[in-house]
Parts: sequence; structure tokens; C-alpha cells
Amino acid sequence: MLLVMVYSRTARTALRNACRSHEDVVVRRFGRAAVLEGTAYGAFLALRLRAAHGGDVQIERTSPFNEFEAVDAAVREAATAYAARDSPATPYAKFAAGTRHPDPETLRERPL
Repeated sequence: MLLVMVYSRTARTALRNACRSHEDVVVRRFGRAAVLEGTAYGAFLALRLRAAHGGDVQIERTSPFNEFEAVDAAVREAATAYAARDSPATPYAKFAAGTRHPDPETLRERPL
């Protein structure tokens, strides 16, 4: 997949128009960004935008995030437990203190 991000008003208008005209290639649209299918046609649309708007268009190749391959079970369990916490105002550091869940510093330092 291709992530296309735009940084000017004219590039944003062009992205919006391209997404409306070629809905079959658009995976998801986010205002100033869109995810296009990783096909030659998706690349053509992204490169056409960059050719017209230069540095106002950034293109990144992406891949779907598979949480079961990329993240340890402990991190997935901590995220699920934190989402289901009793008090939504409790910060994660306080929530994880004294539990088997990883602390925030450990999570910040651990690469995917």
C-alpha cells in the first residue's frame, strides 16, 4: 500500500479529486492523507500528484500491521487490559504499577 500525504491547499484539493475520481484504488482517506492500493495504478496516481505538486506531496510505502507477528503477547494483553480499566482517567503508568504489565519506559525502549 502507498500512504500519500499532502502539505498544501492545492495538493489537498488534487488528492481529494483523485480519490473521488479513482475510488477503486483508494483504501482509506484521511483529509490530508490517503492510503492507495499497492498497484502500479496506485503508484501512478501518487506520482502524478508529486509531479504536479513537488515537495508538497510525500509518498511512503506501507504494509499492514499484524499485531500477532510484530508485538509480544504481554503488550497486547496490557493494551486490552488498559482499554477495559475501571477508571478511564487512570494513566497507563499508574495502571501498570505493581502488575505484570510492562511499564511505559520498557515499552518506549522496546523496538517492534
